[in-house]
Amino acid sequence: MAAVPYALYDAFTDRGFGGSQAAIVSDAAWIDSDTRLRIAREFGFPATCFVTDYSNDSVTVRFQSVEKEYPMCGHGTICLMTRMIDMGIFDWKDRERIDLELRVGSATAAVEIYKREDGRANVMLDIKPPRFENAVPDAQILATLLGITAGDYYDKLPIEMAYGDFIHLVVPISSLDAMRRIAPDFSGLKKFCLDNSIETVAVFCREVKQSEYDLHVRDFCPAVGANEAAAVGTTNAALTSYLIRHEVVHADSGDQLIVLAEQGYEMNRPSSIRSVVTLKDGAINRLQVGGVATKILDGTLYLPDGSH
Repeated sequence: MAAVPYALYDAFTDRGFGGSQAAIVSDAAWIDSDTRLRIAREFGFPATCFVTDYSNDSVTVRFQSVEKEYPMCGHGTICLMTRMIDMGIFDWKDRERIDLELRVGSATAAVEIYKREDGRANVMLDIKPPRFENAVPDAQILATLLGITAGDYYDKLPIEMAYGDFIHLVVPISSLDAMRRIAPDFSGLKKFCLDNSIETVAVFCREVKQSEYDLHVRDFCPAVGANEAAAVGTTNAALTSYLIRHEVVHADSGDQLIVLAEQGYEMNRPSSIRSVVTLKDGAINRLQVGGVATKILDGTLYLPDGSH
């Protein structure tokens, strides 16, 4: 029987029992794909991160849900990098910022980790901006599956498909009241997503609970293994890109803007997601998303003989 260390973190929250959960399994290069799926299903979290290699300036990882392997995972990255710092693998020393390369399969992404005044790690992941298409599935059927009416849509913005690391259906909603009334038929919504090649249904409104925030988000992901996600970096990167595309948000000065999103409130797992965008000639030149993660527990995972 093999003993493997692991830890559970909550991403996009500086308090425990909020945000989105991810497990981090260390020294996992030898664990095969079938066992990774079994471990992810045993944990039952939105993501399990398997660390396969690392150096002073890079980390190689595989992100696994209970349904499939992810090409990228925003909240998993926040948890992973915080774990690496907590273990002393990435040492702050006298630095206020650590620059790293994240490797997922053949893809790579830049990660910046800033030390907050309280000493905690604020992790920012570079994400490629998505492309958008106006061709979308039947909005009336979607409203029925979400448990709302077509009148709850915000009619001044379109429903669109966003294609990035994940495929998001971006759905603007008129109010917080309508957001709270959403009660999805998850089995029907999963079929709807699979039939239309959608991985997440990203529902948002501009009305917020916290005055300093820019949007209120709910993200439904039954097609990839989580009925609803409490905090998702890739989804919020897509939503930020959507807001810029439709000129809903603007840079206050210079070419940089920040979008703050609140998510997870309907799940009693409040989350705070920060997107930072650098513009060039009005277009997105760099898109980062991130926040902090909080450790909930750590321990040892015991794998039976023959699992590798």
